[in-house]
Amino acid sequence: MRLAMETSPLIKLISLTLLLASAIAGPTLEEQAGALLAWKATLETQPAQLQLQSWENTSWPCSWHGISCSSKHQQQPVITGISLRGLGLRGELHTLNFSALATLTSIQLAQNQIRGSLPPSLASSLPNLRHLMLQANQLSGEIPSHIKHLEGLVALDLSNNHLFGPIPSELGYLRKLRQLDFSNNNLTGPIPRNLGNLTKLTNLSLADNQISGYLPPELGYLVNLRWLVLSQNKLMGSIPATLGRLVNLAILYLYYNQLSGHIPQELGYLVNLEELDFTGNDLTGPIPRNLGNLTKLNNLFLGDNQLSGYLPPELGYLVNLGGLHLWQNKLMGSIPATFGSLLNLTSLYLRYNQLSGHIPRELGSLVKLFELELQHNKLMGFVPDIFGNLTKLSYLYLGDNQLSRHIPRELGYLVNMRKLDLRNNKLIGSIPATFGSLVNLTSLVLWDNQLFGRIPPELGYLMNLEELGLSNNKLVGSLPDMFGNLTKLALLHLDGNKFSGHVPGEIGTLMDLQYLQLNGNNFSGPLPPDLCAGGKLERLTAFDNNLNGPLPSSLVHCLSLVRVRLERNQIEGDISELGIHPNMVYMDMSSNKLYGQLSNHWREWRNLTKLNISNNNIMGNIPTSMGQLSQLKVLDLSSNKLEGELPSKLGNVKSLFHLSLADNLLYGSIPQEIGALYNLEILDLSSNNLSGSIKGSIEHCLKLRFLKLSHNNFEGNIPTELGVVSSLQGMLDLSDNSFVGAIPSQLSGLSMLDTLNLSRNELNSSIPASFGSMESLTSIDVSYNELEGPIPESRLFLRAPLECFMHNKMLCGVVKGLPPCSSATQSEGQRTPYGKIVLATVSILISLVLVVAILKFRHERKKSKATSTDNVTQLASMFSVWSFDGTNVFKQIAEATDNFSEVHCIGTGGYGSVYKARLATCEIFAVKKIRIIDDEYGINESMFNREIGALVQIRHRNIVKLFGYCSSSQGRFLIYEYMERGNLAETLRANKRAIELDWGKGG
Repeated sequence: MRLAMETSPLIKLISLTLLLASAIAGPTLEEQAGALLAWKATLETQPAQLQLQSWENTSWPCSWHGISCSSKHQQQPVITGISLRGLGLRGELHTLNFSALATLTSIQLAQNQIRGSLPPSLASSLPNLRHLMLQANQLSGEIPSHIKHLEGLVALDLSNNHLFGPIPSELGYLRKLRQLDFSNNNLTGPIPRNLGNLTKLTNLSLADNQISGYLPPELGYLVNLRWLVLSQNKLMGSIPATLGRLVNLAILYLYYNQLSGHIPQELGYLVNLEELDFTGNDLTGPIPRNLGNLTKLNNLFLGDNQLSGYLPPELGYLVNLGGLHLWQNKLMGSIPATFGSLLNLTSLYLRYNQLSGHIPRELGSLVKLFELELQHNKLMGFVPDIFGNLTKLSYLYLGDNQLSRHIPRELGYLVNMRKLDLRNNKLIGSIPATFGSLVNLTSLVLWDNQLFGRIPPELGYLMNLEELGLSNNKLVGSLPDMFGNLTKLALLHLDGNKFSGHVPGEIGTLMDLQYLQLNGNNFSGPLPPDLCAGGKLERLTAFDNNLNGPLPSSLVHCLSLVRVRLERNQIEGDISELGIHPNMVYMDMSSNKLYGQLSNHWREWRNLTKLNISNNNIMGNIPTSMGQLSQLKVLDLSSNKLEGELPSKLGNVKSLFHLSLADNLLYGSIPQEIGALYNLEILDLSSNNLSGSIKGSIEHCLKLRFLKLSHNNFEGNIPTELGVVSSLQGMLDLSDNSFVGAIPSQLSGLSMLDTLNLSRNELNSSIPASFGSMESLTSIDVSYNELEGPIPESRLFLRAPLECFMHNKMLCGVVKGLPPCSSATQSEGQRTPYGKIVLATVSILISLVLVVAILKFRHERKKSKATSTDNVTQLASMFSVWSFDGTNVFKQIAEATDNFSEVHCIGTGGYGSVYKARLATCEIFAVKKIRIIDDEYGINESMFNREIGALVQIRHRNIVKLFGYCSSSQGRFLIYEYMERGNLAETLRANKRAIELDWGKGG
């Protein structure tokens, strides 16, 4: 009893202690289960309720799916782990009471659909947490700085979420951390320097973010690091040399950043390195030779940088190398023969460098090689025939080099080959028939070489072929029928050769055909009617052939068509039958024999950017529905038989920059809506029947570079506003219209204009003096107007031909052949008979440069009067006959000059050529055949008549006599007295002969 009484206080003390310990220990197992059930209730019903059906018995949650428990010192079990990976759970972490789960050491909720931000309570309530794995969810927001409280954390994986903001520097407190993965988020800012404190770290991955700034040198302190993955960020600056201390490193990925500078030599100390990938940076300088020390390296990827210098032969020591990718740098020199020692190599990428020399035969030892890419270098010589040993090779790219000679037939032994590309070299000879053995080949590209001969029929065995590119060679003959066997063929490029004959109908049976390029050959006959039978044809180009016959019937409703080019053939057909092509982007069928009318259905071609059907026989009106082609940039309907007015709806096609409707039968005025085409750069409406004023329309097209409105009936003044279209630089052609008034001086503001043609109008006044400042102008034509006054003084006008100023009222000045602008001429000279005679005389002397002869009057006077009289009588008789029979005139002249042969030509001038004609009667005449100038600067009938009138009226002892003239459909001729001793220019240069004319020699 006494003992019991004495121990009672002790028992009470123990009980109190246990009670306090129980209170401090936290929630019971039932309370933890309640917290989890409460979180489950917030999850979306599907699929959470199905996956978590076992979450019911609150008395023993340790048996629930994904829940693990443990107990210490025989205490009550508590929940220590949650592992619900890949269950598709949808919810948030904010609804989970982490305070009730303070005993957690591991949370594994990867690959679910958990969203929202990371709650601060997660970090502040879980002091024992070692693993936090939340990768591949939909978490957002910033990483909280409270994460520093998880000091026991060993693994932290938040990769593949939507986290943003900076990486918190507080991570530097997590010194037990071994795995840190924040990859595939939207994190920004720099890498915290104090990550260098995490010396136990073995795996650091921050790839696929927006991290910027420099690589901290402190990363070199992480001596236990095996994985350093910082790829696909915005890191800049140089690679720290301190990374050379990471001697345990096996993986180093820095690809696709903005790193610059040289590759540190210190990386040669990383003898345990297995993967090195610096692809897609701006690294410069040479490849360090001591990278040859990294003998454990499996992959060395340095492509897409700015590396220069030579390929180190030491790379041949990397005998475990499986991939060597050095593509798209500035590497030069030859390929080291030591590369032949890389017997484990499966891929060698050296494309897009400046490598030269021959391809080393030693590469033929790389029997494990699967891919070899040497394209786009400066390699020369021949393709090694020893490549026939590389039987595992599936991809061989040698294009864009300077390889020559024949294609080795041994390449036909590479039976695993899937893609063979030898494009753009100097290969000659025929295509090896052994290629028929490459039964796994899907792509054969040989274009841009000098191959000749025929296509070997053995290619018909390539049943898996999807692409055949033979463009731009010298292949000849007809196409073999074997194309029908290539049932998987999608891309067929045969353009730029010398193929002839018909296009085989079997091509129309290729159901997978997408691209067919036949242009630039000598194909004849019709195109196969079933070209689009498979409904996949996207591109058809067959321009510049001799194709005829109808449009292929299957093209009419081929919805897959994107690009069609059939120009410059003889294809016939009714273009109005073309159906709806919603994917059509480019169509050019110009210079054929198409007929019919433009269809209203074409408004459904919503993606069309170019339509050219010029030089055909299209009739009818331009549909107003053309204004609905909102993507159209080029519309060329020129040289057809279109009529009617220009649709004002064309002004809705704001993307249009090239509009050519020339050489049609259009009439009416230019709609003001055309001025709304603010992207228009080229406008050609020439050779129509358009009329009215152009004011208020095209002068608003401020991007115009080329404007041609010639050969119409436009009237009124030339708008002064054209002078502000400063982009005009190619041509401004308003010729052959009815424009009146003065030439606007504002046109001199077209400072980039090259050609200006205002001829054949009714313009008056003078040429603006400001035109002299148009320095870019190389050609100007103002002929056939009513202009007068001085020509502006500039280099252009000094060199301009006279014909560009002829047939005006009275121009004078610097143009050679025009009279000088003397004070008398400018004031009254134009009104006096003397001035008219002088002008006519100068004009005649110029027009007869090579036909005017100098009479030797003294010598002629010594001849007998009887002879002279006989000759004159004979000549008069001859021309009396000629005047009655123009056909006989032409016949005799043609016979005397051998149909105007150059043998009889004694001179040429600006307006024609002069021939010496000895007729059957032995008389000799000088016959000037007037050159018929193109419409652009044509000589009309009135000009010819004025010249005849002047020559008939003028009489001078030093000017040859005009006997007659002829104007007929066969031509226009002037017949002069023939005089020996050359032309006027030669006479004026010789003192003696000039004295005979009583003229002094010019200085």
